[in-house]
Amino acid sequence: MQTSGTNLVQRLSGTTRRRTVLRAAAMVTACCLGSSIGWAQSVPAPKGGAANLAMVGEPQGLDPMVSTADLVGTIMQHVYEPLYTFDANWNIAPMLAEGMPSVSKDGLTYTITLRKGVKLHNDRELNSDDVVASLQRWMELSPRGKAVGKEVASLTAKGPLSVELKLKTPYAPLLAQLALPSGMAAIMAKESIAPQLKEFVGTGPYKFKERRPDQFTVLVRFDAYTSRKEAASGYAGKREALLDELRFVPVPSANTRVEGALSGQFHYADLLPVEAIGRIEKGAPNVVPIVTKNFGFPYIVFNTKEGVLATQPLRRAVQTAVGTGELMAAGFGDNRFFLVEPNFFPKGTPYYSAAGTNLYNERNPQSAKEQATKASYNGQPIRIMASRQYEFHYNMALVMSEQLKKAGFKTDLQVVDWATLVQRRNDAKLWDVYFTHSGLFPEPMLSPPQLGDGAPGWWDSADKKAALSAFNQETNPAKRGALWGKVQQVVYDEVPFIEVGKFNGLSARSAKLQGYTPAIWPFFWNTGLKN
Repeated sequence: MQTSGTNLVQRLSGTTRRRTVLRAAAMVTACCLGSSIGWAQSVPAPKGGAANLAMVGEPQGLDPMVSTADLVGTIMQHVYEPLYTFDANWNIAPMLAEGMPSVSKDGLTYTITLRKGVKLHNDRELNSDDVVASLQRWMELSPRGKAVGKEVASLTAKGPLSVELKLKTPYAPLLAQLALPSGMAAIMAKESIAPQLKEFVGTGPYKFKERRPDQFTVLVRFDAYTSRKEAASGYAGKREALLDELRFVPVPSANTRVEGALSGQFHYADLLPVEAIGRIEKGAPNVVPIVTKNFGFPYIVFNTKEGVLATQPLRRAVQTAVGTGELMAAGFGDNRFFLVEPNFFPKGTPYYSAAGTNLYNERNPQSAKEQATKASYNGQPIRIMASRQYEFHYNMALVMSEQLKKAGFKTDLQVVDWATLVQRRNDAKLWDVYFTHSGLFPEPMLSPPQLGDGAPGWWDSADKKAALSAFNQETNPAKRGALWGKVQQVVYDEVPFIEVGKFNGLSARSAKLQGYTPAIWPFFWNTGLKN
């Protein structure tokens, strides 16, 4: 895969991240999470040229609803747009919607007016039928959409540019769910909608041109793009396609991404190993390191549906064996890039809680062995999936495997490419544990997907439903913050996943790439190449 990616850059060179507190239904302002992302707007560059963008691997598909993978969202957010998005302070802002919705006094009815004259990539104007058809598909196919769909009583078009969404009960995260690029509530031309998309017809500043698996995905400027007029702010406001083409190149080897950034083959290289920062800094002034603070958190997902860890007592035994401090040190090395702490949200944010934290970072093999024996563990191997495309996933998986062996567990570490992992995790018969990570978002229900319904891991319990129901129906921000602790306690008690810690992200760009704004899901509108 890395060879074909390098060959692509050589062949094409002569032609033309990821993750305020949201108000309940968008009513809370930004806090320290928003300020830590560092949305620095740069001077825009002239139009023209093509950017070679080194991604961590090959996307398993290009349907932004079906997949919650960040890679799919990163690419397809240029093609499709949502009704709402996030500004630089992680506030909800309108995108295809004309403005914020009108909400009834009981919090159940949302009336959304669409912007007039927005062009789709097939040159037809967007209308409310497109929005209704798109959101219905999202609620049927997307893990996030399914969670929202359970809260929706009806969704109807009320004229050519108005949509009415009625809820069964108040649902505080609604607008945040509609705004997220991952598992996106993407608005698409209704005639292009199918169970499996064959055409990618959106409204974004770039349109789909070509994909060659394991080689590239190419997007080209949409000259009829209808931009918002507000100043650019995070993902919100004015979007302009300055580049002729965006070439997303799968480069699974982190070292190859580093070398490509340093040599000038890539104008942007995503998610580099932190030990490369010294080399990137020495590459100045031609290469610019991008450190995104509070980028996200690694987490370990457990299969609660089938296999050796389907029962809570055995997941609890594994939790006891795991030392998250060792995992973070193995994954990131440099302590400037990681933090070992049990709370899901940092101190100073409304969702900070110490609930359940006595169960974090126990690293007690003897106690784990006793718990496993009591839970009738009979020596079945625990199948751990990880990918080297995210080197920190792999390094943490190696350490966890050894920690479990010390506690008397057998392990089967399966190292696969990221696209294969994303595919296999949908089959409950193929795995027991997999490593992944998420952006650190200000709205708890945005991530991880396991807090919703139907995501790989398939966590479902009465306590989960009760805690989340109370949390999501509360629209008072202060009360909602207090209710998060009960959700966090259930996660620690039932062990559907383990949050390992928090980390800063490292990427790099060419000094020629101007106007780039660091972000959890990197975007390349308002970005151009210096002549």
